[in-house]
Amino acid sequence: MTESGSGTVLVGALTAAAEGAVDDHDETSSRILDAAFELFCRIGVQRSTMEDVARRSGVSRITVYRRFATKGALVDQLVRREIQRYFDQFRRDIEHAETTADRVVLGFVSSLRAFRRNPLIGGLMAADPNALVPATIADGGRTLAGVRGFVAGQLRREQDAGNVAGDVDVDVVAELMVRVCSSFLVIPSHIIDLDDDEQLAGVARQFLVPMLGIVA
Repeated sequence: MTESGSGTVLVGALTAAAEGAVDDHDETSSRILDAAFELFCRIGVQRSTMEDVARRSGVSRITVYRRFATKGALVDQLVRREIQRYFDQFRRDIEHAETTADRVVLGFVSSLRAFRRNPLIGGLMAADPNALVPATIADGGRTLAGVRGFVAGQLRREQDAGNVAGDVDVDVVAELMVRVCSSFLVIPSHIIDLDDDEQLAGVARQFLVPMLGIVA
């Protein structure tokens, strides 16, 4: 995979996961993905081969290629699975948050943590930190729209429950939230420590929560 391909893979996977378009896999495919994840995280995508993945997963090279035609396709499916796991975990996590403000803060902090600390996704981003920007721009805003739709859906449920002011345009707020989060992922900050969850939570409470017309 080329460096420029890293951003394209991440963008495509993020869009698919946000839209719920992640494929189900049989037991063999899941075993291949598990082996690839371990391998890619340990020695990197560039240094790994499909033969390495086959050997680690205990299947033949032909079996790997039958399910994933190229290494790029394998990486794409693996990243999609990791992102979908984040969205699923996020849905579970917010069930334990007591207030809407807590759920907004949790979403902001956990999204940055998930992408920056995931050994596979973080590794792809570290390999080419600038790849996401051109890849995202090139897709005509589809990635942002997909993630915005996911966030807006969460906010709309809060609004329907009476937790968010009725005159708030949740689509606009969701877009602003996604753009803020995205900028932190691709542009280093010299003011906010992105590895400090407490500081990130403070930023979310001070600047993001008020957009919803709720009290933090």
